[in-house]
Amino acid sequence: MASWRVLTRSLVLLMAMSALSAGANETATEVDPWEGFNRAMFSFNTGLDDYIMRPLAKGYRAVLPDPVETGVDNVFLNLREITNVFNDILQWKWDKAANDTARFLINTTVGVAGVFDVAGHFGLLRGDGEDFGQTLAVWGVGQGPYMMLPFLGPSTLRRTVAIPLDLDTLPIVQIKDIATRNSVLAFRFVALRAQLLPFEETITGDSYIFIRDAYLQNRQFLINDGVVEDDFGGDFDEYGDY
Repeated sequence: MASWRVLTRSLVLLMAMSALSAGANETATEVDPWEGFNRAMFSFNTGLDDYIMRPLAKGYRAVLPDPVETGVDNVFLNLREITNVFNDILQWKWDKAANDTARFLINTTVGVAGVFDVAGHFGLLRGDGEDFGQTLAVWGVGQGPYMMLPFLGPSTLRRTVAIPLDLDTLPIVQIKDIATRNSVLAFRFVALRAQLLPFEETITGDSYIFIRDAYLQNRQFLINDGVVEDDFGGDFDEYGDY
């Protein structure tokens, strides 16, 4: 079954890469061709956030002391180093692969399962993160249309296609017990939402456009390893990811 899943995903990726590469030279007006649907999904996500995610995030912040919250974030970020290393290698970023591998080994052991960022004190700094969407971009695959996904939020067609591959490299998703796995994932979503609370006041004007532009700008920042190229033809604010 596992080999069949890998084969199926490989075929899907090949087809998606072919389709996306054909649209790699899209103009600014083609970035968000599904705006009507995306706005409807944005409204759905906003309602979900107002009634569920934001109250949970505020409660999370109120209950957990800052050092504990930092430790929790460190654990999840440490697990994500596996995804980073996987994509570092696919992008031939050998220095980053070595750095992220060392970070994972040191923080998993000396850092008590990643609670403490010991590797950072040794000069092995945490990067901005790598995912398979960035790998596809490095391979020359166009980003495709902007998308607003239910529950998950802003994305692009390229990033959406890459999500299943990233999930396969996350240890959390490999937890066999469904209830435990879903609980851990839900906890992680709440923790991520809590990190966004301080940035809410920076949103101005049309919140849909603000978030779309910020997301696309940040994705470009990540793909170019910190170098932002404004290729979207609009007035973009620097923001920095989901």
